[in-house]
Amino acid sequence: MANQSQNRRDVLRQLRWPIRLTRMGMIAEQVLRNFWPMLSLILLGLAMLMLGAHEAMKLELVWGFFVVFVVGSLGSLIYGFRRFVWPTSEDAVDRLDSAMPARPIAAILDTQLVGSGDAASETVWRTHVERMHRAARNAKPVEPDLKIASRDPFALRYVALLAFFMAAIFGSFLRVATVADVLPLQGTVLANGPSWEGWIEPPGYTGKPALYLADLADDKISLPEGSEFTIRLYGQVGDLTVAETVSGRIGVVASGADPNQEFTATQSGNVSITGPGGKSWNIAIVPDSAPEIASVGEVERGINGEMQYTFSAKDDYAVVQGFAEISLDLVAVDRRYGLAIDPELRDIIQVTLPMPFTGSRAEFTETMVENLSQHPWANLPVKISLSALDAANNEGVGEAESIVLPGRRFFDVLAKSIVEQRRDLLWNRANNKRVSRVLRAITHAPDESLASEADYLKIRLAIRDIEAAPEIDGLSDDEVTELAQILWEIATAIEDGNLADALERLQQAQERLKDAIENGATDEEIAELMDELREAMQQYMQQLAEQSQQQPNEFSDNQEMMEMSGEQLQEMLDRLQELMEQGRMDEAEQLLDQISRMMENMQVTQGQGEQGEGQQALQGLSETLREQQGLSDETFGDLQEQGEGGGQQGQQGQTGPQGRGEGSQPGQQPGSGPGQSGEQGLADRQQSLRDQLSQQAEGLPGAGSPGGESAREALDRAGRAMERAEGALRDEDFAGALDRQSEAMEAMREGMRDMAEDMQQQQAQRGQQGDGLGQFGSDQSRDPLGRDAGATGRVGTDEQLLQGEDVYRRARELLDEIRKRSADQQRPEPEIDYLKRLLDRF
Repeated sequence: MANQSQNRRDVLRQLRWPIRLTRMGMIAEQVLRNFWPMLSLILLGLAMLMLGAHEAMKLELVWGFFVVFVVGSLGSLIYGFRRFVWPTSEDAVDRLDSAMPARPIAAILDTQLVGSGDAASETVWRTHVERMHRAARNAKPVEPDLKIASRDPFALRYVALLAFFMAAIFGSFLRVATVADVLPLQGTVLANGPSWEGWIEPPGYTGKPALYLADLADDKISLPEGSEFTIRLYGQVGDLTVAETVSGRIGVVASGADPNQEFTATQSGNVSITGPGGKSWNIAIVPDSAPEIASVGEVERGINGEMQYTFSAKDDYAVVQGFAEISLDLVAVDRRYGLAIDPELRDIIQVTLPMPFTGSRAEFTETMVENLSQHPWANLPVKISLSALDAANNEGVGEAESIVLPGRRFFDVLAKSIVEQRRDLLWNRANNKRVSRVLRAITHAPDESLASEADYLKIRLAIRDIEAAPEIDGLSDDEVTELAQILWEIATAIEDGNLADALERLQQAQERLKDAIENGATDEEIAELMDELREAMQQYMQQLAEQSQQQPNEFSDNQEMMEMSGEQLQEMLDRLQELMEQGRMDEAEQLLDQISRMMENMQVTQGQGEQGEGQQALQGLSETLREQQGLSDETFGDLQEQGEGGGQQGQQGQTGPQGRGEGSQPGQQPGSGPGQSGEQGLADRQQSLRDQLSQQAEGLPGAGSPGGESAREALDRAGRAMERAEGALRDEDFAGALDRQSEAMEAMREGMRDMAEDMQQQQAQRGQQGDGLGQFGSDQSRDPLGRDAGATGRVGTDEQLLQGEDVYRRARELLDEIRKRSADQQRPEPEIDYLKRLLDRF
């Protein structure tokens, strides 16, 4: 027996560290299994305190959570102690022994019962015990089983652990100490006595700093309306109380003894803290006044009819948003012709006013740019009213102003008449019969009035749609919108026209201005005619640029031609207006004659050298486009004759825009041989043009560049449209073929534009000073700003950027122009971003 006890002590001494560690693991198992609810509550409570949840809650809610936390902690603690079983050393030995094969510890402590006294049996037993000793020497501590998923099926312990980790990252342990401010302990109250602290937070949009009440020496305070008061009372409840008359609260009012006091100052009054160390303040509230907004100067009209309306706004802090409301001034409308009947009801036009991107919004001047040329009220009297909002939602409304809504001005008589019919149709759809009659009168002699057969066809289709409307219901909203868009496109196409039309309009504007000078016109009439001259001149120069891109070979360098930059031309126009305003009519007339001669002789300067590969490609595409236009005209002639054969024209012998009379045989086209029908010949010619375009697209330069790839895509669309037009011609569907041919021509024009822009960019990258595409008055001896190049071959110029001008005034003008353009929301997004970066920098 003594030998067995000694053997046990030896084994326990040999395995003391594995046994101790195994026992500690068993204790951890018991603690975790029985006290995990309490540990989870503690972690969750610490997380809330570290994140400052108690600072954002009301006092009652904090006390409620505090009570729940204490009761839950005590309950979970009692639950854990009742189920906790303290592991003994024997339990640890048994756990360690059971973890090893053959339970060597139990074998060592056992005694031999069978064969005792037999030498052989005792030898076997000793050998067995020695083997168990060797196995026990390799004993290792048993890892505790800390899995408690069966006891926590909803994984609440992980929720508490995650909350604690989040609080450790984003919160602070220092906030735990502030719980004493919310739940003051009685010992602290008795030691320090009652105290208070308070803050005043003005509204954020005012930009004013917060005020700490204890640091204010003066008891008279001026505050913005809407300032937030926060006052905290520490000590025994009732020792300090708060009284205030600035919030204007009626009904439910917080108790003056509440430890946390929060209210908003909406009126002047008094705030006081009564009790030991209390203080009182007289509060004067500065009301947030509504913003003021008004127009500046006269409304202006841009070259394309956009409205440029300058306004100024100011507020005591900042204007956050502005609107312009435009309504029809029916009393001021000249109620004649299509405007004689009452208009249809339309919504008021509401435009968002541009705000400054940088700088203060307390007082600023901006320009609203909006193109309302296609609106039914364009060029009619309207009333415009401006309004502005500040951050406090105070609205300021300016005085309504009567203006004529700017729109695009049409100089061509035919285009002007079509736009008027469009306006009458939008004014009231009951004008449809009158509009139809006027449009029929326009197309009565198409050879004399319409230069494009496509425009003639569109007008006839519009007439058909108008006359096909039911007598009772009339035109629908969608039909009116579609017809208005068609008439607008026709009018703009006629107005824009070609270079000859632009030159003719320019000459007409010059003649009208010359007659006004000779006949002694009023200042208002001269100003209006000057505007017409400027617009006509801008359109003429734009047509020159477009034609130079489409036909570069026709605008080669010619030393005899007059070169003139747009800046020089503008200076001459300004000088002309100045002479007329001063009454020096003779000098004004001479200057006008000089401008006329210069405009007639002005050409686009082309680059020096031989025609490059890109120009040859443009020339070939231009030739293909002209051939496609001719084929489209013949297709239109066949469509017209097909209609006459079916009795749709209603008049015998009526001629189309090309004068195709009744004697022409339908379907017989020039170039169709014997035995070949007209539509078959047109289809073959369309196929030939498609093959020609395909060959030109394959040899197109600029492969790999964005412009070159865009041009190839456009020409590919044109080829597919030609293929569909060919099929329509073979099926004698002339109307469908005409539409597809129109798509093909538009795609070809787009491809040519992309190609020309790509050539211009490539030449600019190579450092050429004149690319020859749409540049007016370029000269190799001048830089892009029109200054003489530097001497001795130096890059740059010897001249100053501003010669003889006020540098600061010019800088201000440039900044105003950048602001004006950045406010135009219809400009491309990259351009607007670039303008914003300029404003941020300067």
